[in-house]
Amino acid sequence: MKLKLDENLGIRGAELFRQASYGISTVAQQDLCSVPDKRFLEVCLTDKRCLVTLDLEFGNPLIFRPKDYSGIAVLRLPPSSTPNDLSNAVRTLIAGLNQKEIIGQLWIVQRGKIQEYQPDETL
Repeated sequence: MKLKLDENLGIRGAELFRQASYGISTVAQQDLCSVPDKRFLEVCLTDKRCLVTLDLEFGNPLIFRPKDYSGIAVLRLPPSSTPNDLSNAVRTLIAGLNQKEIIGQLWIVQRGKIQEYQPDETL
């Protein structure tokens, strides 16, 4: 699984994914800082990379339909979060990715818990 890390994950998050042997690319590496969200997800799709972000806006399936992308993982940290909170959320995501495919899905990841978005097929 190849991942695209949003600029808000920083070096700590990137290092944890590297240690887990995930192929990662970062926003900074591709000079994509501050590009519009839709453009950013287009790059993720073209590169066949799952987006990993702290940006809660990407968790809105009405705007970003998960089935249209190579996966979206939104890390939700507690208020006044610490670096350990980020590390715990990343480790939870890594454990989930080791068990299940995320392509075409939206995962909301919190420490020790992954919530998978289930679309209402009747709409």
